[in-house]
Amino acid sequence: MPSPFPGMNPYLEQEDAWHDFHERFIPHAADVIGAQIVPRYIAKIDEHVFIHELTADERLFAGRADVAVVQTAPAPARQPAGPATSSPAPVYAQLPPAVDVERSSFIEIRDRQSRELITVIELLSPSNKRSGPDREQYIAKRRQLLASSVHLVEIDLLRGGPRMPMEDLPDCDYCAIVSRAQDRPRVGVWPIMLREPLPEIPIPLRDPDPAAKLDLQQALHHLYDAAGYQYYIYMGRPQPPLRPNDAAWAGQFVPAAT
Repeated sequence: MPSPFPGMNPYLEQEDAWHDFHERFIPHAADVIGAQIVPRYIAKIDEHVFIHELTADERLFAGRADVAVVQTAPAPARQPAGPATSSPAPVYAQLPPAVDVERSSFIEIRDRQSRELITVIELLSPSNKRSGPDREQYIAKRRQLLASSVHLVEIDLLRGGPRMPMEDLPDCDYCAIVSRAQDRPRVGVWPIMLREPLPEIPIPLRDPDPAAKLDLQQALHHLYDAAGYQYYIYMGRPQPPLRPNDAAWAGQFVPAAT
């Protein structure tokens, strides 16, 4: 079934759902776009890698849900079979710091023959928007793309965190930008409010080839059904919390518990 919300479903923004939504969105969008651009172009999936060193407390929770720490009783001491012999003293080393590796997928459109990069499509994640080294790493890559001949499509379906650097961006809950290399510094912007449908956006290619299309609302509906989000996302709350008037409005779309 489609998402009950007319536009973005804010319950997908909670931590328990967002990463899964992001990692389903990228291959689905690559399939939709790829079908429109063959045979001249190919749509490939790549990923950002963010490496975080964990604190001592965080290391206790670094494992995934399917990894458990099991304590067992010590084995009984064995009696030596012969005369005791001295063992050499161990040499001590130090393990590397415990780290958490976060991966975030994106789409590249490349020329089929030369493999030249034509367009990059990003769906922003919380790590891109929170202050810190991950955001700085992403913005550095973004600056490189905007200084190149590569088109950039950036989709922000998260209310939390500051927007990417941009002048004259209208007030909005979500947004999509399409930066065509030949039009810079001007960019196309789709500001989106919570109660509005998500737009269909163009995916630019080389001139004179027509742009491909990506219908964000249709993609959301497809993934909502395929992932079975209706069975668990409403057990949580939108993150960040909705404004009081929006929370009252959103209540009418939340399905009854099943």
